[in-house]
Amino acid sequence: MSGAVRTAAAAGDSDEPSQPGPAGPMPGEGRLIFFDVSIAKLLVLSVCSLGIYELYWFYKNWQLVRARERSDISPLWRAGFGFFYCYALFKRVREYDAQAGSGTLPAGALAAGWVVVTCLWQLPDRYSLAANLSCLFLLPVQAAANRINGIAEAPDRNTRFSLWNWLTVALGGTLLVLDALGVFAAPEPG
Repeated sequence: MSGAVRTAAAAGDSDEPSQPGPAGPMPGEGRLIFFDVSIAKLLVLSVCSLGIYELYWFYKNWQLVRARERSDISPLWRAGFGFFYCYALFKRVREYDAQAGSGTLPAGALAAGWVVVTCLWQLPDRYSLAANLSCLFLLPVQAAANRINGIAEAPDRNTRFSLWNWLTVALGGTLLVLDALGVFAAPEPG
C-alpha cells in the first residue's frame, strides 16, 4: 500500500483524498472509480426528482470512495451533508482526471456553484425554481468521472432509464410543471 493511501485510510474521515496511483485501481482494471451514469440521465433525474437524485449521486460516489480507499467514511452522512463534502469529492475526481491526462476540473468553482445554486430554493417563489439548475454543476464532474471510468464512449452503461426512473420523471416532472405553472400564473403580490 502506498504512503498516501495508507495515510488517508488511517486518517479515517479525513477530507484529504488518497493519491491515485499503484495502490488504487485505475481505469482498465475492471472496477469503477466513480459512479457511472450518463450525463443525460443525471440531468433528467436530478431535475425531475427535485434534487433527490443528487443526494443518491453523492451517496454512490462516496460509497465507491470508501471501498477504494478502505476508509471508514460514511457515504450516507457525506451525501446528506453534501454542502460540506462536495468539494472533497470533486477534488478526488479532479486528481484522478489529471492523472489520466485529461483537463483540469475546476473543483472549487463547481462546488461553490453547486452550493450557491442549491440554496436558491430559499428565494421567493418565482426565483426558487432556479435551485433545480444546481445539477448543472455536477455535469462536468460526471463527465470527468465517465472519462476516468473509461465509459464515455461505452454504450449501455447506466444510460437506460429503469421503471423507477420513469416513474420519478413522470411524478417529479408533473410536480415541477405544476409548481412552475402555479408560480408564474399567480398574480404578482402587490
